[in-house]
Amino acid sequence: MVHVAEWKYGEVKELTDLLTSSKIVGIVEIGGIPAPQMQCMRSNLYGTAAIRSAKNNLIHRALDDAEKQVKGIAILKESVAGQTAIIATDMNPFKLFAQIKSTRTMAPAKGGETAAYDIKVQAGDTPFKPGPIVGELQKAGIPAAIQEGKVVISSDKVVVSEGEKISADVAQMLTRLEIFPVEIGMNLHVVFEDGNIFKPDVLDVNIDELIGKMKQASTNTYNLAIEAGWFTKLTIQPFLIKAHNNALTLAMEQGIITKETIKNLISKAHVNMLALKNITT
Repeated sequence: MVHVAEWKYGEVKELTDLLTSSKIVGIVEIGGIPAPQMQCMRSNLYGTAAIRSAKNNLIHRALDDAEKQVKGIAILKESVAGQTAIIATDMNPFKLFAQIKSTRTMAPAKGGETAAYDIKVQAGDTPFKPGPIVGELQKAGIPAAIQEGKVVISSDKVVVSEGEKISADVAQMLTRLEIFPVEIGMNLHVVFEDGNIFKPDVLDVNIDELIGKMKQASTNTYNLAIEAGWFTKLTIQPFLIKAHNNALTLAMEQGIITKETIKNLISKAHVNMLALKNITT
């Protein structure tokens, strides 16, 4: 019989409790994040989300146990790959994704990474003094030269295209130029809420842009309702004001005496009297 360490039972239980007691749970990948950056990311999420890493087989066991209490949660097993962790929170999935995304930082390349975008060096002065550095820059594919006693990059140059590997020589030169092309941080693979699954392609939205579009849509709908004469709780007041003003204007034109028109009608009569007096004199 295979012996299972007691601590593993305890860890599975703690993971299961986390999965079943939280409104929102997700699976994040944390591989390749240096310890200092990981600690900083945990600090940024402190008080809003709990992160618990464990071996993948223990996370699988915890998800199976949690399925007995939370139907459908075991589907998260499909997203457990690499070095993963469970994240638990009460904030909605979109805010959670945005907050995790905001914790990502740029780091120096070490060599061997795949460029996520075109890595470009810009033409201009460098902080280097003339010397062997010129040849080292050129070896890395960076167009360097000496001008007026300074080492300069003579033209813009894409040194690594998107999808290509970053060589060790290029990585070293990029770091010396203080160009940090590698984005590090947690990758949120999936979020589970009340039986619903949310993946990054759904969660990655610009909240400010979305709110702006919703406000514009609300304004457009309101204007259309006013123009079309649709009576709602929001449009009834401007319609009543418009009707009142139209009625007041009609009463003034027809000389109908009311509490609201009497003052204006007297003023109008007075003006007409003065005008008639001027004509007769």
